[in-house]
Amino acid sequence: MSTTASTENPRVSIYDTTLRDGAQGEGISFADSGKILFAHLLDDFGVDFIEGGFAGSNPRDRKFFSQIRMEKLRHAKITAFGSTRRADLDASDDPQLAGLLAAGTEHVTIFGKSSLLQAREVLRVTPEANLQIVADSVGFLSQTHHRVVFFDAEHFFDAYKESAAYALSVLRAAHAHGAAALVLCDTNGGTLPHEIHAITTAVRAEFPGVQIGIHAHNDAGLAAANSLEAVRAGATQVQGTINGYGERTGNADLITIMPSLELKLGRHAIGSGSLRGLRTLSTRVADLANQKPDRRQPYVGRDAFCHKAGAHVNAVAKSPATYEHIDPALVGNQRHILVSELAGAANIQLKASELGLCTANAGRDQLRVALDAVKSRENEGYSYESADGSFKVLFQRALEGSPPKVQLDSFRVIVEKRESGGRTVSEATVKVRVNTGGEEVMHHTVGEGDGPVDALHAALVAALERTHPGAAGIQLTDYRVRILNPEAATRATTRVLIESGDGSAHWSTVGVSTNIIEASVQALLDGIEHKLRFP
Repeated sequence: MSTTASTENPRVSIYDTTLRDGAQGEGISFADSGKILFAHLLDDFGVDFIEGGFAGSNPRDRKFFSQIRMEKLRHAKITAFGSTRRADLDASDDPQLAGLLAAGTEHVTIFGKSSLLQAREVLRVTPEANLQIVADSVGFLSQTHHRVVFFDAEHFFDAYKESAAYALSVLRAAHAHGAAALVLCDTNGGTLPHEIHAITTAVRAEFPGVQIGIHAHNDAGLAAANSLEAVRAGATQVQGTINGYGERTGNADLITIMPSLELKLGRHAIGSGSLRGLRTLSTRVADLANQKPDRRQPYVGRDAFCHKAGAHVNAVAKSPATYEHIDPALVGNQRHILVSELAGAANIQLKASELGLCTANAGRDQLRVALDAVKSRENEGYSYESADGSFKVLFQRALEGSPPKVQLDSFRVIVEKRESGGRTVSEATVKVRVNTGGEEVMHHTVGEGDGPVDALHAALVAALERTHPGAAGIQLTDYRVRILNPEAATRATTRVLIESGDGSAHWSTVGVSTNIIEASVQALLDGIEHKLRFP
């Protein structure tokens, strides 16, 4: 965490809502293991707060809070999210507030109505009753149960334009009863940047010394700009999601906001050096959410620093600043000169070096072979941005001109329901040839598992552990599938990403095929090859 912020230029805290807001986006979901991995990714990056979800609303979110308590986070604080009490219940009897307490987090965030319209038409209560609901809920959590409470003032900017006096009275009720931060929400996402600045400035003047936050939605395409304007006006907490995931058109994109704060506004928001991992964070979270990365996403998209032949390339070759607003390396990205074969070889060499592969003695011809291999695979649908294990295997084999250490001759999978009402079992048979240092050994083994991929993994490990005992420690930690051309329906090409680990390291591998089992086998073989080549 940076320690150079001053009272005149205070540090901005980053509050992530991806596991709640982001998961409300169409087609986005996180597996239980993916949520834990997500939390560690953000913790390592330097995000301050990670909202785990609606603590009292569903079993999956409650399970996350239970699991995350067993994990050790170095920096981030987990927060539980909920609403103010029901209008017909006391705070002490409200099940939602009880769920927030049961989550066991030091920090909790609750949202409440700040609009006269919302109070009357949605809650169906008087304005005065709504103020009491806010006061009771914040006081119950903060004063009675000693939680650090962030109050999200829902629809605040629309409410302020409707009645500034009432919107401010809601904030006063929350602050007077112990809210540690007052978060101004542009819930409908239609407020313009100059309005955000003016209203946040007015709120800041009303609450000197109180932390003000901003929570912007992107319905008008302005969530990132609105968040930055709020910071310029005095906000010191920014809420948003990774990659801007969220319902409708999404939430404020923290991937855009964090570098804009650090590099454009000069405001400290994350740990020193974290920005160089920004692109990796973006792509890893996209995979966890089973989403295709946005090639044109600001800062981190593959095309963010992409130049074609012509005047632009000529200018960039002389001075990158002519067509690049920052050095792409600052956010973990790189320049792409689409027609330059040499630039492509340089890029692949850089990635290999970053992964710890020795490229010092690699000649230009060897790098070209490796580059051609990657390009050929990418044309088939492979993607190595989130599959470093497969990239390392492919690169090393291309440099050495060596065959795979493990070659599959054949495989077969049987899925069987063995008794009525019983579990379904998969059985896999594989024939593999293993290179043990100049000598090939054939293995024919069988494995059993809960599903086809689990059974294939068991069979492959059984084949290898005779000559490579370390293979027995390989565990599959995640499995994700992406359909590359859904318009082809059941004939579509499938990309499978598998996360593997051995207790001390983890790696990601990829497979592509029109057959999901074949794609899975490719990713499994790369995972084993990685273990043998990089023990």
